Amino acid sequence: MLLDCNPCLAKYSTFGGLNSPLHFAAAKGHNEIVALLLENGADVNSRNYCGQTALMQACRYGHWEVVQTLQLFRCNVTRADYLSGRTAHIFAAVNGHARCIRLVVADFVPSAPFEAMHPQTEDDNGDASNMKNKLDHSALSKFVNKAADGGITALHMAALNGYFDCVQLLVDIHANVSAVTFHYGTTMDLIGAGSTPLHYAACGGI
Repeated sequence: MLLDCNPCLAKYSTFGGLNSPLHFAAAKGHNEIVALLLENGADVNSRNYCGQTALMQACRYGHWEVVQTLQLFRCNVTRADYLSGRTAHIFAAVNGHARCIRLVVADFVPSAPFEAMHPQTEDDNGDASNMKNKLDHSALSKFVNKAADGGITALHMAALNGYFDCVQLLVDIHANVSAVTFHYGTTMDLIGAGSTPLHYAACGGI
Protein backbone atom coordinates (compact mmCIF):
# COMPACT_ATOMS: atom_id res chain seq x y z
CA MET A 1 0.00 0.00 0.00
CA LEU A 2 2.77 2.46 0.92
CA LEU A 3 4.63 1.62 -2.28
CA ASP A 4 1.50 2.43 -4.28
CA CYS A 5 1.56 5.92 -2.79
CA ASN A 6 5.25 6.45 -3.55
CA PRO A 7 7.17 3.71 -5.42
CA CYS A 8 10.43 5.61 -4.85
CA LEU A 9 10.28 4.54 -1.21
CA ALA A 10 11.63 1.16 -2.33
CA LYS A 11 15.02 2.76 -2.88
CA TYR A 12 15.26 4.64 0.42
CA SER A 13 17.55 3.73 3.29
CA THR A 14 17.51 4.95 6.87
CA PHE A 15 19.51 7.96 8.00
CA GLY A 16 23.21 7.34 7.51
CA GLY A 17 22.63 4.47 5.11
CA LEU A 18 22.10 1.92 7.87
CA ASN A 19 19.64 -0.36 6.10
CA SER A 20 17.24 -0.09 3.20
CA PRO A 21 13.75 -1.61 3.26
CA LEU A 22 15.23 -4.42 1.15
CA HIS A 23 17.82 -5.18 3.84
CA PHE A 24 15.15 -5.35 6.54
CA ALA A 25 12.85 -7.57 4.48
CA ALA A 26 15.71 -9.92 3.56
CA ALA A 27 16.90 -10.19 7.16
CA LYS A 28 13.38 -11.03 8.35
CA GLY A 29 12.71 -13.51 5.57
CA HIS A 30 9.78 -11.62 4.05
CA ASN A 31 10.16 -13.05 0.57
CA GLU A 32 7.07 -11.48 -1.01
CA ILE A 33 8.10 -8.05 0.23
CA VAL A 34 11.62 -8.57 -1.11
CA ALA A 35 10.18 -9.38 -4.54
CA LEU A 36 7.83 -6.39 -4.40
CA LEU A 37 10.64 -4.00 -3.50
CA LEU A 38 12.83 -5.30 -6.30
CA GLU A 39 10.00 -5.03 -8.81
CA ASN A 40 9.61 -1.38 -7.77
CA GLY A 41 13.22 -0.47 -8.41
CA ALA A 42 15.13 -1.36 -5.24
CA ASP A 43 18.82 -1.95 -5.96
CA VAL A 44 19.45 -5.66 -5.41
CA ASN A 45 23.13 -4.96 -4.67
CA SER A 46 22.71 -1.93 -2.41
CA ARG A 47 24.96 -1.85 0.66
CA ASN A 48 24.39 -0.61 4.19
CA TYR A 49 27.06 1.27 6.13
CA CYS A 50 28.83 -2.03 6.88
CA GLY A 51 28.93 -2.88 3.21
CA GLN A 52 26.43 -5.69 3.63
CA THR A 53 23.95 -6.52 0.89
CA ALA A 54 20.48 -7.99 1.17
CA LEU A 55 21.96 -11.33 0.08
CA MET A 56 24.34 -11.30 3.04
CA GLN A 57 21.43 -10.59 5.38
CA ALA A 58 19.36 -13.43 3.93
CA CYS A 59 22.28 -15.86 4.18
CA ARG A 60 23.10 -14.76 7.72
CA TYR A 61 19.62 -15.67 8.92
CA GLY A 62 19.09 -18.69 6.69
CA HIS A 63 16.28 -17.37 4.50
CA TRP A 64 16.94 -19.50 1.43
CA GLU A 65 13.72 -18.47 -0.34
CA VAL A 66 14.91 -14.87 -0.20
CA VAL A 67 18.29 -15.94 -1.55
CA GLN A 68 16.54 -17.50 -4.54
CA THR A 69 14.53 -14.35 -5.18
CA LEU A 70 17.60 -12.13 -4.98
CA GLN A 71 19.38 -14.40 -7.44
CA LEU A 72 16.46 -14.14 -9.86
CA PHE A 73 17.11 -10.39 -9.83
CA ARG A 74 20.81 -10.92 -10.58
CA CYS A 75 22.35 -10.14 -7.21
CA ASN A 76 26.15 -10.15 -6.98
CA VAL A 77 27.17 -13.18 -4.91
CA THR A 78 30.88 -12.28 -4.78
CA ARG A 79 30.67 -9.00 -2.87
CA ALA A 80 32.31 -8.77 0.54
CA ASP A 81 31.35 -6.52 3.44
CA TYR A 82 33.52 -3.62 4.60
CA LEU A 83 34.10 -4.67 8.20
CA SER A 84 35.41 -8.22 7.91
CA GLY A 85 35.53 -8.99 4.20
CA ARG A 86 32.92 -11.72 4.49
CA THR A 87 30.95 -12.81 1.45
CA ALA A 88 27.40 -14.16 1.54
CA HIS A 89 28.48 -17.80 1.67
CA ILE A 90 30.70 -17.08 4.68
CA PHE A 91 27.76 -15.46 6.48
CA ALA A 92 25.75 -18.60 5.76
CA ALA A 93 28.55 -20.87 7.00
CA VAL A 94 28.90 -18.97 10.28
CA ASN A 95 25.32 -19.86 11.19
CA GLY A 96 25.10 -23.29 9.59
CA HIS A 97 22.81 -22.53 6.67
CA ALA A 98 23.88 -25.21 4.19
CA ARG A 99 20.99 -24.61 1.79
CA CYS A 100 21.97 -20.96 1.44
CA ILE A 101 25.56 -21.96 0.71
CA ARG A 102 24.38 -24.41 -1.92
CA LEU A 103 22.30 -21.72 -3.65
CA VAL A 104 25.03 -19.07 -3.56
CA VAL A 105 27.65 -21.35 -5.12
CA ALA A 106 25.24 -22.84 -7.68
CA ASP A 107 26.44 -20.66 -10.56
CA PHE A 108 29.99 -21.86 -10.00
CA VAL A 109 29.18 -25.58 -9.91
CA PRO A 110 29.85 -27.13 -13.33
CA SER A 111 27.16 -29.35 -14.75
CA ALA A 112 28.18 -32.62 -16.37
CA PRO A 113 29.27 -31.82 -19.92
CA PHE A 114 27.49 -33.48 -22.81
CA GLU A 115 30.75 -35.17 -23.80
CA ALA A 116 30.95 -36.91 -20.42
CA MET A 117 27.75 -38.77 -21.19
CA HIS A 118 28.44 -39.16 -24.93
CA PRO A 119 32.22 -39.44 -25.48
CA GLN A 120 33.54 -37.78 -28.61
CA THR A 121 35.75 -39.60 -31.07
CA GLU A 122 37.79 -36.52 -31.99
CA ASP A 123 40.57 -35.54 -29.61
CA ASP A 124 39.96 -31.82 -30.14
CA ASN A 125 36.45 -31.99 -28.76
CA GLY A 126 37.61 -33.92 -25.71
CA ASP A 127 40.41 -31.43 -25.04
CA ALA A 128 38.02 -28.48 -25.24
CA SER A 129 35.62 -30.17 -22.84
CA ASN A 130 38.39 -30.97 -20.37
CA MET A 131 39.65 -27.39 -20.50
CA LYS A 132 36.16 -26.00 -19.78
CA ASN A 133 35.75 -28.44 -16.90
CA LYS A 134 39.05 -27.32 -15.39
CA LEU A 135 38.08 -23.67 -15.72
CA ASP A 136 34.70 -24.34 -14.07
CA HIS A 137 36.33 -26.16 -11.17
CA SER A 138 38.91 -23.39 -10.83
CA ALA A 139 36.22 -20.71 -10.58
CA LEU A 140 34.31 -22.76 -8.00
CA SER A 141 37.41 -23.38 -5.90
CA LYS A 142 38.44 -19.73 -6.03
CA PHE A 143 35.01 -18.57 -4.89
CA VAL A 144 34.53 -21.17 -2.14
CA ASN A 145 37.98 -20.46 -0.72
CA LYS A 146 37.74 -16.68 -0.84
CA ALA A 147 39.07 -15.58 2.53
CA ALA A 148 37.70 -12.88 4.80
CA ASP A 149 39.70 -10.76 7.23
CA GLY A 150 42.54 -12.71 8.81
CA GLY A 151 42.38 -15.51 6.24
CA ILE A 152 39.11 -16.91 7.58
CA THR A 153 37.24 -19.06 5.07
CA ALA A 154 33.71 -20.44 5.08
CA LEU A 155 35.14 -23.83 6.03
CA HIS A 156 36.90 -22.36 9.07
CA MET A 157 33.67 -20.86 10.36
CA ALA A 158 31.45 -23.87 9.70
CA ALA A 159 33.99 -26.06 11.50
CA LEU A 160 34.36 -23.68 14.44
CA ASN A 161 30.62 -23.56 15.04
CA GLY A 162 30.14 -27.31 14.71
CA TYR A 163 28.00 -27.40 11.56
CA PHE A 164 28.88 -30.80 10.13
CA ASP A 165 26.51 -30.56 7.16
CA CYS A 166 28.08 -27.27 6.07
CA VAL A 167 31.58 -28.67 6.50
CA GLN A 168 30.68 -31.72 4.40
CA LEU A 169 29.14 -29.55 1.68
CA LEU A 170 32.13 -27.22 1.54
CA VAL A 171 34.59 -30.09 1.35
CA ASP A 172 32.52 -31.64 -1.45
CA ILE A 173 32.79 -28.43 -3.47
CA HIS A 174 36.56 -28.19 -3.09
CA ALA A 175 37.01 -26.04 0.01
CA ASN A 176 40.69 -25.96 0.95
CA VAL A 177 41.16 -28.05 4.09
CA SER A 178 44.71 -26.71 4.42
CA ALA A 179 43.87 -22.98 4.37
CA VAL A 180 45.62 -21.14 7.21
CA THR A 181 44.69 -17.96 9.05
CA PHE A 182 46.93 -14.89 9.15
CA HIS A 183 48.62 -13.17 12.06
CA TYR A 184 46.88 -9.91 11.21
CA GLY A 185 43.24 -8.97 11.02
CA THR A 186 40.50 -7.58 13.20
CA THR A 187 38.04 -10.47 13.24
CA MET A 188 37.21 -11.82 16.67
CA ASP A 189 36.85 -15.39 15.41
CA LEU A 190 40.57 -16.11 15.13
CA ILE A 191 41.96 -18.78 17.46
CA GLY A 192 45.54 -18.20 16.40
CA ALA A 193 47.60 -17.42 13.33
CA GLY A 194 48.34 -20.40 11.12
CA SER A 195 45.19 -22.27 12.12
CA THR A 196 43.65 -24.65 9.61
CA PRO A 197 40.00 -25.74 9.49
CA LEU A 198 41.10 -28.77 11.53
CA HIS A 199 42.08 -26.50 14.43
CA TYR A 200 38.68 -24.85 14.18
CA ALA A 201 36.91 -28.21 13.97
CA ALA A 202 38.67 -29.32 17.15
CA CYS A 203 37.34 -26.23 18.89
CA GLY A 204 33.90 -26.79 17.40
CA GLY A 205 33.75 -30.41 18.46
CA ILE A 206 33.35 -32.03 15.05
